[in-house]
Amino acid sequence: VRGRRVAVTGAGVVGLLTALFARQHGAASIVVLDPTPSRREVAHRLGLDVLDPGAADVALALKARWRHGPLDRGADVVFQCRGRPDALALALRLLRPQGTVVDLAFYPGGSAEVRLGEEFHHNGLTVRCAQIGRVPRGLAHLWDRERLSTETLVLLQEHGRNIIDHLVSDVVPFSDAPAVLTELAGGHRHAMQLVFTATGVHRAEESGVGSSPRP
Repeated sequence: VRGRRVAVTGAGVVGLLTALFARQHGAASIVVLDPTPSRREVAHRLGLDVLDPGAADVALALKARWRHGPLDRGADVVFQCRGRPDALALALRLLRPQGTVVDLAFYPGGSAEVRLGEEFHHNGLTVRCAQIGRVPRGLAHLWDRERLSTETLVLLQEHGRNIIDHLVSDVVPFSDAPAVLTELAGGHRHAMQLVFTATGVHRAEESGVGSSPRP
């Protein structure tokens, strides 16, 4: 992504970490899109530009911002991080000609909203699937476990405090897990990222992420 214009659809934990990784690797510009105001606020606190995908034709607004030349506007790469087919449809509309969507989501109900006869076909777009827990064979020699671990540690060193302060929204005792998970499953509780603490641990920062080693 170095030197490229990157859009990220979805400001959950996956989307925000993806945006931070893109910034760490030299993206020229990054915009995060999410319909939830509180999530856009978290992205803003992390120093990321945000847009509301529900605003009047957000694709045109983004393309007006990112102009490459005549009839060439939009994102070079879109990381699609929302498990909704309408978000994938929007991701395709955000791209410049010959741009790429990297899809990190999953669509158990299909994706009827995606129209492959529109931007996808006429602009020669590419969609790549990022499968959970594996690296594509063609990239495995470049992104082995050691490099993945190193990049993750670098991200935590640079942004660990912000991740704790802004992404970890709930810290609860492990003994409360059944009740809390029931609330989440029923839609009675909302959390950006929930962390369960082990016995005797009450604060997320005690994990040491984002802080100097203790003697």
